[in-house]
Amino acid sequence: MNILDKIIANKKVEVEKYKQQISISDLEYQIKDAVKPKSFKQALEKSSTGIIAEFKRRSPSRDWIFKEAKVEEVIPLYSKNGASAISVLTDIDFFGGTLADLELAASLTQTPLLRKDFVIDEYQLYQAVKYGASAILLIASALTVEQTKQLAQKAKQLGLDVLLEIHNEQELNHINEYVDVVGVNNRNLGTFVTDIQVSFDLADKIPTDFVKISESGISQPQTVIDLQQAGFKGFLMGENFMKTNNPGKALEDFIAQLQ
Repeated sequence: MNILDKIIANKKVEVEKYKQQISISDLEYQIKDAVKPKSFKQALEKSSTGIIAEFKRRSPSRDWIFKEAKVEEVIPLYSKNGASAISVLTDIDFFGGTLADLELAASLTQTPLLRKDFVIDEYQLYQAVKYGASAILLIASALTVEQTKQLAQKAKQLGLDVLLEIHNEQELNHINEYVDVVGVNNRNLGTFVTDIQVSFDLADKIPTDFVKISESGISQPQTVIDLQQAGFKGFLMGENFMKTNNPGKALEDFIAQLQ
């Protein structure tokens, strides 16, 4: 099994445990009066920088990045210092994140939040709404084309924007009419090898009616400028900020170099 296979196998067990704690019908009832947050897609369309700052304590590729990172210290500064949107990891076993992190982040900011996780079940979409996400991530390499479409359609019904992540040309067929944003992950989720060239290679192959973002491995302002010229509107960055002792200040400094 590669890393992605292990994560997905673990995620199936995790979701079943959640279902035993609270049924999907109970979750549905709890979110019936939920207020729809600001749009993730629109925030990227209106932004001059498109930086999606990520709150991430660890990664399978490099273990702990910032083990003691606190949502209440990082998220407000991400918002204040110019993040177009914020990505919050909610996978505990491989990334050190929780749904409580997402819930707390939602209470601290009006900036659109992406629930960053490995979505394999509609149940996780209801969770995303309950805990304050504006958008959810669907990973093409973890889903069939049909699963992607079913989950994207359900997400839209629940008022969530949909970020579809692809890594190669073969995964372009996962794009469907319910997707809002197409992200190119420069990191291979099987090997965790990162190559920015992946974004440039796929830029012109993604239909122009989708907002395009580049994910992973971005550390230099010039890379963002080059990707903008290639048609990308958003740039998901986590480790570059989280590896510092002040992620919010690191974001501010990065954006200043863009301008």
